[in-house]
Amino acid sequence: MHGRRGVGSVVRPCAAAAVVLATAGACGTPSERRDGVIAQVTRFERALDAGQHERLCTALAPSTREELEQSTRRRCARAIGEQDLPAAGAVRRVDVYGGQARVVLEHDTVFLAHFPTGWKVTAAGCRPRPQRPYQCELKGG
Repeated sequence: MHGRRGVGSVVRPCAAAAVVLATAGACGTPSERRDGVIAQVTRFERALDAGQHERLCTALAPSTREELEQSTRRRCARAIGEQDLPAAGAVRRVDVYGGQARVVLEHDTVFLAHFPTGWKVTAAGCRPRPQRPYQCELKGG
């Protein structure tokens, strides 16, 4: 069984709208940000499918990794392999809001945040609940 996903800390958007327009290169164009999000989710899914636990841990936002290690009392590489993360399937929708993103897949929803080192997974194994926040198998504090 492969472990999967997490929801984590909130990261500030790159900047206010006026500043983003003036310095689009700081975070990239909307298309570049969307492409970066899809690329990161694809890498995450491939690592998950291949059982590459160290790569999965590297893809996690710091608070998500910390929460996983604290809640399981194990190192990330061991703990993430024990998570019940679904096989995600194809991308159905991508929403990017500044430095935050949501990727809705056939069998999963993954949340990401942008850090100086790139997009990181903040939550995975997420299921929507009517009128309530998502329920996620892997998430940050």
